[in-house]
Amino acid sequence: MKKSLIIAQSLCLSLFSFAADDQPQNAGENLDLNAVLNLFEKSKSVEDFENQLNSEKNDVNNLDLNEDGFVDYIRVIDYADGNTHSLTLQVPYSDQEAQDVAVILIEEEGDESSIQIVGDEDLYGKDVIVEPGDEKNNTVVNVYNWTPVRHIYGPRYVVWVSPWRFGRYPTWYRPWKPRPWSVFHARVRRYHIPCRRVSFYRCGRARTFYHRHRVFSHTYHKNHGHGHAHGKSASNNPGAGNAKVTSPNVNKAKKTTRTNPAPARQGNTVRRPSTNTRSTAPRSNRTQQGNTVNRSAGKPTKRPGGTKKTGTVNRNSGNTVKKTGGAGRGGRR
Repeated sequence: MKKSLIIAQSLCLSLFSFAADDQPQNAGENLDLNAVLNLFEKSKSVEDFENQLNSEKNDVNNLDLNEDGFVDYIRVIDYADGNTHSLTLQVPYSDQEAQDVAVILIEEEGDESSIQIVGDEDLYGKDVIVEPGDEKNNTVVNVYNWTPVRHIYGPRYVVWVSPWRFGRYPTWYRPWKPRPWSVFHARVRRYHIPCRRVSFYRCGRARTFYHRHRVFSHTYHKNHGHGHAHGKSASNNPGAGNAKVTSPNVNKAKKTTRTNPAPARQGNTVRRPSTNTRSTAPRSNRTQQGNTVNRSAGKPTKRPGGTKKTGTVNRNSGNTVKKTGGAGRGGRR
């Protein structure tokens, strides 16, 4: 009995250790960049490329960023700027957020076209750049004749922006369970297109333009301990244009502090005279709230009797009224 219990415990421990080891170091390894380039080369168009990415039979996509138990749908968005294109591979993380996974950078000059795929630094690590070519040969591969490249630079091409959103996918799409890392890693090896990893950006203009549009999920970064969850720059890489994307809550807090200062700082001081004293200065010299009221200058003031008087109004003490022209009606002689 004890022996069987010991065997069962050791078996459970071995299975647990195998499950712990059967995980990639980075989340991005569940989308092999070499396989993505191979799939892109064989596609007919950008739309067809998106369909191939999300097909279970191709064994290229094994991402589950939101950890809902199903492989994530990857949509493709082309950020075009002149002769540069940035095909962004993006996962709708929720109905309100999305997360960039990788970007295919393409630049064309005459009859030469360059291409690189860059993994997002929070999923793959910093500066994971892959391009077609042999590790032993530093010759740059011209992808001018690739079918999807000719499609992008064709006269009938309309910049592709995937119409699909979280929970709204094509009718043919069927989500599937992610495969264990050991199984996925073995199957993805069949994409043996000669690729090499480089440490420089050949498509610099496309990269700079892409970083103006880079999107990340605050929830994903918060759950995985990334700095962007606190509202730091979404393009916090050198040469990315320094476009800062901050958390909306941070902006609200700053606006509230600046738009509600103390009344004394706005320059509108309200002066309230004491109720026990009365100003004895003439009305022409009294001030209210910093604005002097001058009644001795300007236009004459009309009185109900039809007479016009200019200057200040003199009032004798004791409230006595001085009459001229004799006493009563019999004043004339």
